Amino acid sequence: MNNRTGILCPSARMKEGGTLLGIVMPNGRVAFSPDRIEVNREFVVNANEGRSPEKRFRFADACVRTACKQWAGSRCGVIDEVLNDMPADALRAGAQLPHCSIRSQCRWYEQAGAEACRACPLVITDCRMEEATELAAT
Repeated sequence: MNNRTGILCPSARMKEGGTLLGIVMPNGRVAFSPDRIEVNREFVVNANEGRSPEKRFRFADACVRTACKQWAGSRCGVIDEVLNDMPADALRAGAQLPHCSIRSQCRWYEQAGAEACRACPLVITDCRMEEATELAAT
């Protein structure tokens, strides 16, 4: 999980050594873990059974900046797009921020502050369509 800046992507793919941020609940919101949980080999094996792990869990890992296809100029394009699509009342200043085990190192928080934290529980990272598109292109 180490990178040059120590900044973490809060919407990473699952991999051994990454961080489990939370679980996607039936209502489509992410329930965040109060503690940092490192993803181990056993978790990876079990989570790969059934639906995409990224549909059921949220993970964090090192932000790779320009090596990520979501990087837009000097920013993460994911949170910018999420915030553009969010209704203003959902980002109101009075709303309590969700608990987060990575906020001090979070790319989205660094980039967009508390608004990113308010939107974060609504983000579900599902890489299956992306992977299918990549496979079809090769």
